Amino acid sequence: MEACGSSYYWARELMSLGHEVKLMNPKFVQPYVKGNKNDYNDAEAICEAVQRPNMRFVDLKTPEQQAVLHLHQSRQLLIRERVSLGNHIRALLSEFGIVFAKSVRVFEESVPAVLADETNDLPAISRRSAGVMWAAYQKSQSSIADLERELALWHKDNEASRRLAEVPGIGIQTASALVAKLGNGRSFRNGREVAAFVGLVPKQASSGGKEKLLGIIKRGDGYLRRLLVQGAKSVIRQVKRRHSAGLAGGHPWVESLLEHKHPNKVAIALANKMARIAWVILAREERNRCATTQ
Repeated sequence: MEACGSSYYWARELMSLGHEVKLMNPKFVQPYVKGNKNDYNDAEAICEAVQRPNMRFVDLKTPEQQAVLHLHQSRQLLIRERVSLGNHIRALLSEFGIVFAKSVRVFEESVPAVLADETNDLPAISRRSAGVMWAAYQKSQSSIADLERELALWHKDNEASRRLAEVPGIGIQTASALVAKLGNGRSFRNGREVAAFVGLVPKQASSGGKEKLLGIIKRGDGYLRRLLVQGAKSVIRQVKRRHSAGLAGGHPWVESLLEHKHPNKVAIALANKMARIAWVILAREERNRCATTQ
């Protein structure tokens, strides 16, 4: 069956009845659809696609994995809402000459004072409107913190997630997302497949025996890719800070790349490496080797 909304639930239900269930990405089924879209043609396409010897199937997620993913999705939704509310408040107040610095910290510290200051040029109606938006902003902040506490509690009780968090650049958010997305990692043959799943491998434009590699493909799971790249950039910032303080960076491989590569390219390379390390930790049930030697 196609991997779509509620497909995991129905897959588990069918498996409980003794059936063997295989989930396929709808985009891999689409090429086998003949004629117009209807239930008969869709079913025929699924039957045709599932028999392909090289068909790639979607790994079935457990209810626990889905629950953790829901935490991440809810958190992302609230973050987008918070950003939208913040931008709205900035735009509203800027119409009356009240402009804040780009810093989120400065913005959050300044808004209450601006709303409480009745001597500024902010009309009463706009003051009340901005107050409503500010209350919603604070509510989003509180809800995000609640979800992050839930993730932290789950991470504390999950041994695989704790092992992943030993890798530099992987924190609670990334570790829990990796476990929720990859499970035990054994549906992937190697770490490169995980990197490809996340979209951190080069795009190819090869022909006539000539290999041509371009930028990363950016296919697959964009959320995991973003978390890994952000984690890689945090490692690079740490290396640079240590260098500026006259200390050893602690990451020789990253330091050697930074000598002749742009930091963004180094971040992608490091994120790719982190994805491969994550697969080893999950599939082979190992710990990060650097962590075990400390």
